[in-house]
Amino acid sequence: MTSNIQNKIVYRIRGKGRGWLFSAKHFLDIGTRGAVDKALSRLAKDEIIRRLDRGLYDYPEISFRLGALTPSADKIADMLAKRDHSRLQITGAQAANLLGLSTQVPARVVYLTDGNSKRIKIGNQSIELRHAPPKKMETAGKPSGLVIQALRYIGKDKVDSTVINQIKKKLSAPDKLILKKDIDSAPDWMRPLIMQIAA
Repeated sequence: MTSNIQNKIVYRIRGKGRGWLFSAKHFLDIGTRGAVDKALSRLAKDEIIRRLDRGLYDYPEISFRLGALTPSADKIADMLAKRDHSRLQITGAQAANLLGLSTQVPARVVYLTDGNSKRIKIGNQSIELRHAPPKKMETAGKPSGLVIQALRYIGKDKVDSTVINQIKKKLSAPDKLILKKDIDSAPDWMRPLIMQIAA
């Protein structure tokens, strides 16, 4: 029976293709949690799949030159958040980079979370989830969260018209509406700047 469950799991994994991230929850229609965990553990041991963290696996993409490739930090963090039923918010350095305000790519990938703090290392990539207070998580996953985090990172005294115009350029009309709606989540000093960006 267990080998039958394992075969069905392998069939589904291969059907999804290389690069797929998953947890036991993706297979609970196939067998009990215990049987699924056992099958995944065996597949990881046989190096058919790779265990990234407790209960988190991938079917790695393979490069002829580099071997098994590491999934993007965003993909891993997103799966961890789904697994733990938590939300993610990128930090200021990443937000500034995404909005084209900084060319510096943060050496360590850090996300704020309303879940537990944790750090995982996959290959030579280190990902940190840092618990944040509810106020900082109000705009998690929204364009407004991106802008607020970037402005916080740049700092009150360094935001000028160049910064404002760069952010404006990166946001769509719907993004600006969301930003305006979420203005109460921003610190007082930021609100006039947000009004200029959302105008």
